[in-house]
Order: sequence, then structure tokens, then C-alpha cells
Amino acid sequence: MNHKELIASMAAKMNAPKSVVADLLETTIATCTELLADGKTIGFQSFGNFEVRKKEERLSVHPSTQIRTLIPPKLVVNFKQSNILKDKLKDLPHND
Repeated sequence: MNHKELIASMAAKMNAPKSVVADLLETTIATCTELLADGKTIGFQSFGNFEVRKKEERLSVHPSTQIRTLIPPKLVVNFKQSNILKDKLKDLPHND
């Protein structure tokens, strides 16, 4: 699902104009981005938590050339799903 499809789906469920839903979604994304940039954790009940974590520097080895490269530390966003979401996903068929 892309951005436009998400807005259309939300607008249909909320019985609201797409422009209002688009503004709401953009504001939500901007607010979440600001909070994560400030190092705060964002929790959505029955969905999960987003938090910023630091990945330590590490040594990487290119598989074909065996050249070793030092990858510097960086900040990444981590998502931990809630138990409610985990239970809903457990019931979905697997595409193995």
C-alpha cells in the first residue's frame, strides 16, 4: 500500500475528505519524526513502539573480495510489535 492508497483507505473508514485525512497523516508523520529525532519513544497501543537505538561500529567483510571495512556507529529506528499485533499476524497464512 502506498501513500495515496493509505489516505484513500483512511478517508473511506473515517467518512472524511481525503484532503483532511492527508493533512492529518502528514502532521502525524511530522510529529513522530520530531519525537524520534529528540530521542523519544513513540508507542501506539495495540500496534507497537518505535524507538531510536544506536548501532555500534562494526567490521564488515565483502563476501567476494574479502575486503574489510569499518562501518561507523549510527542511529536507527527500531520497532517492537505489541502482543495484540503479534497475535493478529500469527493467524495469517504463510507465503513460504
